Amino acid sequence: MKINNFKKKHNNLYELTLDNNAKVSLYDEIILKYELLIKKELDIKKLEEITIENAKLESYYIALKFINAKLRTEKEIRKKLNKFNKEAINYTITRLKKEGYLDDLLYIKAYINDAINLKMIGPLNIHYELKKLGFKDSDINNYLDTFNNDIWLDKINKIIKKKINSNHNLSSMMLKQKIIKDLITKGFSKEDILSLIDEYDFKDDDVIYQKEYDKQKNKLSKKYNGEELEYQIKQALLKQGFRK
Repeated sequence: MKINNFKKKHNNLYELTLDNNAKVSLYDEIILKYELLIKKELDIKKLEEITIENAKLESYYIALKFINAKLRTEKEIRKKLNKFNKEAINYTITRLKKEGYLDDLLYIKAYINDAINLKMIGPLNIHYELKKLGFKDSDINNYLDTFNNDIWLDKINKIIKKKINSNHNLSSMMLKQKIIKDLITKGFSKEDILSLIDEYDFKDDDVIYQKEYDKQKNKLSKKYNGEELEYQIKQALLKQGFRK
């Protein structure tokens, strides 16, 4: 088969028109590698070989564009390239690593730095998320362990203060329990949380207490009155953690 025409499509992709009117899209790297501009002739076997090579290159360029948007993991790239065969994907992963586009340690460092600077989460959550992305425990811990524990203590303090200041309806006991639960969920160590939260003086806010008292009185007065009403209100408030 002879190549009758080369037509540039987009980026570095060209459309070749063969003498049987068949059209083949190839990357310029493939065209140069097989000297198609000079020889301008193909047999079936050579065309099959070129098609396989071109598929590898296509997967590489797709992955490269994917990475250029932001850092990616090998797991993410393999998922992105799931339409290609194993040979093309492995070629792409190997080439990306060789060229420095795919670097586990670089990704881990960037992820942890961003999490520390931009998110109010603890080391346990950071480790968990990186583990889900396919990274090794040792690689994650090696970089996480370079950070002083004061970073996590500072975040815990900020969260505690914010939650205390934004409390509008919880008793001191319920608020403390909620803060501890939220901090654990965010991935901070229980030991660090308890060491700090006990430094705060949790007292029932008079305004909050009165608000909840009035709410319970309005609700329970439909059923009780007098001393029984007062007793039922106190019991309801005790269940909510109020101790006045």
